[in-house]
Amino acid sequence: MEPGAEPEEESLPIPSELVTGSPAELLTERRVRLWALVLDARAIPCHLENDGGCWRLLVPAGHLAVAVHELRLFVEENHSWPPPAPPSHPLLENTLAPLSILLLLAIFHNCTRLDLTLGRETPIDWTLLGNVNPADLRDGQWWRLVTALTLHADVLHLVSNLAIGGLLVVCLCRDLGSGLAWTLILGSGVLGNLLNALLQAPDHRSIGASTALFGTVGILAGVSTLRSSDLYWKRRLLLPAAGSLALLATLGTEGAHTDLGAHLFGFISGVGLGLIAESLVKRNGRPGGRVNALLALVCGLIVFWAWWMALGVQL
Repeated sequence: MEPGAEPEEESLPIPSELVTGSPAELLTERRVRLWALVLDARAIPCHLENDGGCWRLLVPAGHLAVAVHELRLFVEENHSWPPPAPPSHPLLENTLAPLSILLLLAIFHNCTRLDLTLGRETPIDWTLLGNVNPADLRDGQWWRLVTALTLHADVLHLVSNLAIGGLLVVCLCRDLGSGLAWTLILGSGVLGNLLNALLQAPDHRSIGASTALFGTVGILAGVSTLRSSDLYWKRRLLLPAAGSLALLATLGTEGAHTDLGAHLFGFISGVGLGLIAESLVKRNGRPGGRVNALLALVCGLIVFWAWWMALGVQL
């Protein structure tokens, strides 16, 4: 020590039992580094020491009491943080069912490319017959809200919807059950088409399953957001909603046949239906096999009825 220099203050390790209130335990590197950050934030000098795999946090002897106090407050405030994750939601094994429906959608698209007459002299113009047109809706042709969801402008339009929507639909069906999932998907598509038509010009025409696709994205976002009642996990689960909006911005705004309004309103409708569905599922549980089968049958009958009415207009 140089003449006139003040002796360095001795550094003492912080006993873990004084901070946690429990018997002495070996401190992990992660905990020591976290405590060091806490002390740094309070401008309390400290340094780490690793003695043969045993980690210690040392502070000057004059700061020991203050350091212990600050760390004890930190441990008490964060005793239950982060909160436990929401209970796991087991997935159903029903992948084949939604894939079969998507296959039927592709088959139907191929049928619309054929010169089918169904007893008439001229081939049926499926797009003219089934598109969403505000003027036709005002005339009472409400089935167009459904039929438009089964039509596509071309093969690329179909493939893009099946490729992107297929994964989302399978995930939703495995989560909620096929019947309930398809009911929500169909409902979001119909509501999206309706809201879009109400705000479009009378000559606007819209087709495609994209409205229901973005409705599926919205349903997943709504379900995920409401899945936990804890504020921390609600914030964590808002990420699907943000991701959904990013997907809408990325995939829903470009292309020759893109109807941004239909995509946006499909997504909004899906969020609303997803929130309602998840609140009911949390209270009553997922619908059983019979209820899911009944809901799936109702969805199929609605689509059949819509095209029956559409064909009845032309036949």
